[in-house]
Amino acid sequence: MESAREMRFPVAAGAPGSKKVQEGSKSQRRGRWRKGKAKGELQLVQPCLNVPPDLPAASRLSHSMDLRTVTQSLVTLAEDNMAFFSSQGPGETARRLSGVFAGVREQALGLEPTLGHLLSVAHLFDLDAETPANGYRSLVHTARCCLVHLLHKSRYVASNRRSIFFRTSHNLAELEAYLTALTQLRALAYYAQHLLATNQPGRLFFEGDERVIADFLHEYITLHKGCFYGRCLGFQFTPAIRPFLQTVSIGLVSFGEHYKRNETGLSVTASSLFTGGRFAIDPELRGAEFERIVQNLDVHFWKTFWNITEIQVLSSLANMASATVRVSRLLSLPPITFEMPLTADPKVMVTISPPLAHTGPGPVLVRLISYDLREGQDSEELSSLGRSEGPRSLELRSRPQQAPRSRCLVVHIHGGGFVAQTSKSHEPYLKSWAQELGAPILSIDYSLAPEAPFPRALEECFYAYCWAVKHCALLELQLLPARLDQAPSKPGSTGERICLAGDSAGGNLCFTVSLRAAAYGVRVPDGIMAAYPATMLQATASPSRLLSLMDPLLPLSMLSKCVNAYAGGETEDHCDSDQKALGMVGLVQRDTALLFRDLRLGASSWLNSFLELSGQKSHPNSVPIAEPMRCSVSETALAQPESPLGTDSLKGLTLHDLSLRGSSETPDTPELSLSAEARGHSTPSAVNILLRPGDASEESEAGDELSTKDRVYAAFPEGFHPRRSSHDAKQVTLYSSPILKNPFMSPLLAPDSMLQTLPPVHIVACALDPMLDDSVMFARRLRSLSQPVTLRVVEDLPHGFLSLAALCQETRQAAALCVERIRLVLNPPGPPV
Repeated sequence: MESAREMRFPVAAGAPGSKKVQEGSKSQRRGRWRKGKAKGELQLVQPCLNVPPDLPAASRLSHSMDLRTVTQSLVTLAEDNMAFFSSQGPGETARRLSGVFAGVREQALGLEPTLGHLLSVAHLFDLDAETPANGYRSLVHTARCCLVHLLHKSRYVASNRRSIFFRTSHNLAELEAYLTALTQLRALAYYAQHLLATNQPGRLFFEGDERVIADFLHEYITLHKGCFYGRCLGFQFTPAIRPFLQTVSIGLVSFGEHYKRNETGLSVTASSLFTGGRFAIDPELRGAEFERIVQNLDVHFWKTFWNITEIQVLSSLANMASATVRVSRLLSLPPITFEMPLTADPKVMVTISPPLAHTGPGPVLVRLISYDLREGQDSEELSSLGRSEGPRSLELRSRPQQAPRSRCLVVHIHGGGFVAQTSKSHEPYLKSWAQELGAPILSIDYSLAPEAPFPRALEECFYAYCWAVKHCALLELQLLPARLDQAPSKPGSTGERICLAGDSAGGNLCFTVSLRAAAYGVRVPDGIMAAYPATMLQATASPSRLLSLMDPLLPLSMLSKCVNAYAGGETEDHCDSDQKALGMVGLVQRDTALLFRDLRLGASSWLNSFLELSGQKSHPNSVPIAEPMRCSVSETALAQPESPLGTDSLKGLTLHDLSLRGSSETPDTPELSLSAEARGHSTPSAVNILLRPGDASEESEAGDELSTKDRVYAAFPEGFHPRRSSHDAKQVTLYSSPILKNPFMSPLLAPDSMLQTLPPVHIVACALDPMLDDSVMFARRLRSLSQPVTLRVVEDLPHGFLSLAALCQETRQAAALCVERIRLVLNPPGPPV
């Protein structure tokens, strides 16, 4: 009699299974797939037999086995398992297992030639032979990781399928999830092959007809993504990262449920804590909800969710695990015009004006972090700039012993998609930097979009950088002795060496600040360290951008919404005005009655979710009576027939249509305040026109949909149909604005004359980051101009690893690499003797 929870398959129908017969049959079946072509492959696959079925084994295999060996071994195992379960009678579970392995075999055989072709030409897009990294390599590596996961699971099933402890439903759900992921990866491989055939030689980003780009990206958006956010979440990353990603995904979907329910602050956290239980126990439900949230919620949701790290309690906990520093205080730089000398002629002064774009003159916030208290850091003038942070504020007092001024300064610009976070979120690893580098760090808290779009952040970062140079530049004191009495107190540095450092959006601002400094003629930094920077903000396709389909930290819809907010496009804003006025800290300190209300409602909802699950298990119509199993969301979805073209209609305007309407209509968009050099490369009309997809006709949409199917579906072989998203593609809009081509927004598009003004650049990128191609192409452009540039690519880590520096050994090593790059700027190696 089969168990109510799991079932095991008999040794032979109607025959008494003695131990010898079982062992003999087991040996014969194992020997079947060891013969033939697999005989030569067994030596490479054999070490996997004694490794537990976990992620580290799969990760090791993916680096030690070539693609053909993995594919052939997986196909052989799939055929063996398929034959076994096909002989187990007409049961539903056996039929589904047999079908899964048949699907694995089909997808693996179809995927291997495409991956082999991509891998054969991937070297043409590397920076150099010592840096084998680009989006094509990353996509092949990700697909191979999925194949290895299926190989290991198939081997586990082949070895344990007769055991009474074999968990049928669990293994079936795992196999179905990874089969769906493999199918979607096969679609991405065909898309990458299409890019390879249509792109210009040596280019990773698509350049050409914008209509084709829009059609391609809209088609890409309709692919199903939920499988990558459920059981397969983070399979391509290092194993130590996966628990963190699971926690983030559960928190995100739970937080998204209560967003826009007039619940704020701690009440949302409390509700999410109780209602998140069902997302923890049902990965398929979590994946489906994650996909819905990332496609439907606006940029204000992402801004609120990622700013949770700004809450007093969480930031205090993070700082407890970080290095202890003597100085960490927030400064407010007044909007005062000042002068700086030109680099070419120090006797000539240039005026540096305070930020003006959008909101007019206003102070710029910066955070000064220093491991030691240095001379000048406790001066009255610097203390007058201090800004209270409540209970975390640090009042500095004069001490008899102070460290001498540092000859170096690091100016840091934080990431956050231009819309979220401040220096407080990045303070833990900045404290470690201050300790390891022995130099003070000035981190800039620039204004965030959508309230302050481009170029406000650039103006504030440039103003703060110039303020730092003026207040610590040893060059000014040496060349202008007559102004010595006017030189203000220096924040513990002489400024002999200055390094600009930033991550993600902050890396973008590091490049643009340096470009602007060169355009003004003032001192540029001695070097730039940019971690996983965004250098191309224009909506376009590249092989690494395809990875955003499965990246839980950088989904394509979130990237589009953040870029649109930074470009000044319209965003939905349903937040209550009172909540905006309170801010993040005020929301946390709001009525505690909301907390108790949500504790009660959340507990009730949590209990109901368990009762519903138990009711589904006992419902007579939920699963066949002969084989009772819990039916997950993915299992139900697989049982439903799908049309070859999926469930979503492909509608939305192309960039070509938008540009036609944009030439005849002028939307009511406030004029952006740009500097002279920005206007020189972007005409006023290009700055003021923001194109939105709500201005085209239905006839145009229908024509675009047909042309999309003709062009993009041709990339798929006959009979292959990937799964389509169950969410409306119109909810994800790819915005295009001419301002995105501005070199001060997309530095990759800057002309050669501008890029030649950059100082030495050190880039640290992630191999599995959707922004990898931004780093590779930017480094290749600088290398082609004979500009000093280095590119280091870390493996198996997600975008944003600096904020996870204390999480595991891999992130600590990657963070140490960033420190090493900064040290090269601050302490350059001397000439060989």
